[in-house]
Amino acid sequence: MTPYRLHPIQLIAYSFLSIALFLWLMQVGAFILVPLIWGVFFAFALYPISNWLENNRFPRGLAIASSLVLVSIIGAAIFYLLINQMILLIADIPEIGTKLNEKLMDFWQQIETNLGITVFNDSEKTPSLDWLPLGNLNNTIFSTGKSLTLIGIIPLFVFLLLYYKDFFIEFLLKASSRQNEAILKWVSDSGQVIHAYLIGMVKVTFLVAVMAGIYFHFIGIKYYLLFALFIAIMNLIPYIGVIISSILVIFYVFLTSDSFLLPILTLVVLWGIQLLENNLITPLVVGSKVKVNVLAVVLAILIGGGIWGISGMILFIPLIGILKITFDRIPELQPYGYLLGDKFPVLEKNENFIRLLRKKWSKK
Repeated sequence: MTPYRLHPIQLIAYSFLSIALFLWLMQVGAFILVPLIWGVFFAFALYPISNWLENNRFPRGLAIASSLVLVSIIGAAIFYLLINQMILLIADIPEIGTKLNEKLMDFWQQIETNLGITVFNDSEKTPSLDWLPLGNLNNTIFSTGKSLTLIGIIPLFVFLLLYYKDFFIEFLLKASSRQNEAILKWVSDSGQVIHAYLIGMVKVTFLVAVMAGIYFHFIGIKYYLLFALFIAIMNLIPYIGVIISSILVIFYVFLTSDSFLLPILTLVVLWGIQLLENNLITPLVVGSKVKVNVLAVVLAILIGGGIWGISGMILFIPLIGILKITFDRIPELQPYGYLLGDKFPVLEKNENFIRLLRKKWSKK
C-alpha cells in the first residue's frame, strides 16, 4: 500500500496554517512564555558564574542564589538611577512644555514675517500640547506594572532552570537515545549563541552608554545619565530602537537649547556612535555568533514586536539564530537554514542555473 502524499499546494497551505497557529499560541501564552524565555536566556548567561561557584564547593542552590543576588544588585542600582532621573525629568515637563510653546510661536511668527502668511489671528490661543499622544498614559502605566510583575517571575525561572539543569539534559538524552551526540551538539551550539549574544550585548550597551554619556555631559544636558542609558538600552532593538531614541533625545536637546547647532551636532554624534557600534564595537565584542542575514533580523524584529512587544524585538533575534542552528542540523530543513544565513552563494553556480533556465524557456 503506497503512502498518501500531500499535494504541494496542500502542503504549503498546511504549513502556513501551522505557522499562523504557532504564532497565535505564542501571543496568547505571552504571559508565561515571555518570562520563561527570558529565564532561559539569563540562565545560560549566569551559568558560568554559578558553575564556577559550584566547582568551588558552593552548594548548587547557594551558588545560583549568589549569582542572582549579584546581578540583581547591579540591575537594581541601574533601575534606581533611571527612576530617580525620570522622576526629575517628569517634574520638568511643565517647563519643557512652556519652552515648546515659545519655540512654536517663534516659528509661526517667522513664517508670518518671511512669507506674509497669517497663521493665527489675534483672538486665537497660542499652540498647546494637546496634539501630543498623552491619552494613552493610563495604558502605559498599566503595561509597565504588568511588565514589572513579569520581571519578578524571571529570577524564579532562572533559579529553577539552573538548579534542574542535569534533569533537563538527562531528559534530552532519554528522548533521543539514538542521536545523543547530535542533541548535545545542538544544545551546546544554542547555548553558545544565547550566551555570546547576551554577554556581548551587555558589553556593547555599556560602551554605547559611556560614549553617549560623555557627549551629553560635555554639552551640558541636565539628565545626561538617563538619556545615555536610554540610548544604550534602545540600541538593543536593532534599526528601530536607535531611530526612536535618537529622535526623542534630539527633540529634548532642541527644546532645552537656544540654538540649532546643538541638535544638529547631537544628530551627527549619535549617528557617529551608531556607525562605530555597528562596524567596530559589535563585530569585535559580539562577533558573528548569530549568523543570520539582515532581512531575517528585520522580519524577526517586526514579528517579535507584534507578538511580544519590546521583549519580542529583543528575544526573537537570538531565537532566529537558534532556529537556523536547528534547521542546519536536520537534512530536510537545511535549505531553510541557508535562507536565514548570511553566506552568499557562489556566482558561477547562479550563472549556470540561469543558463539552464534560459535554455528551457527557449525550447518552449
